[in-house]
Amino acid sequence: MRDKDGNPVFAGDRPGGVSPVFEHFLAGQLRGLRELSYFFAPNINSYKRYQAGSFAPTAVQWGLDNRTCALRVIGQGSSLRFENRVPGGDVNPYLAVSAMIAAGLHGVDEELTLDEPNPGNAYVADSPRVPTSLHEAARLLDQSKLARAALGDAVVDHYTNAARVEIAAFDGSVTDWERVRSFERM
Repeated sequence: MRDKDGNPVFAGDRPGGVSPVFEHFLAGQLRGLRELSYFFAPNINSYKRYQAGSFAPTAVQWGLDNRTCALRVIGQGSSLRFENRVPGGDVNPYLAVSAMIAAGLHGVDEELTLDEPNPGNAYVADSPRVPTSLHEAARLLDQSKLARAALGDAVVDHYTNAARVEIAAFDGSVTDWERVRSFERM
């Protein structure tokens, strides 16, 4: 990005040490997080970790060194960066990074505005939430114009179908919890 005189604008030139590109990129992360969440949480059990007070994020918010937010901005100067706290250990890192790049570039292309950071407890914030199930994530992905534009219909349809297959397999099984619960009640 360049200023009005054509000079490059780098991180550190704005309050908080960020550039306009950084702000737009982060705003894109927030805008696309829910609809791209399948790529950050691709399994049925992925969603069980999103619990208030668990340090796994539940609110689609950003904050400065705030671990309760989905996006955490840390560092200063040349080490300034953000971390997406939504992905767990079960992600395909290539898909997760592709989703983050797609969302960030959408923010840059559209020059999305970044809201103020959340300085407090994001678990109690009045804001959109990280999806709570694979069902919800698959539905959001299937309807995502951002994902379809960035990754293509074939990719979105493939992973939406993968989610449906996973959901059907889970819905068709009887878990140990269900067995134990049934015995407790009979």
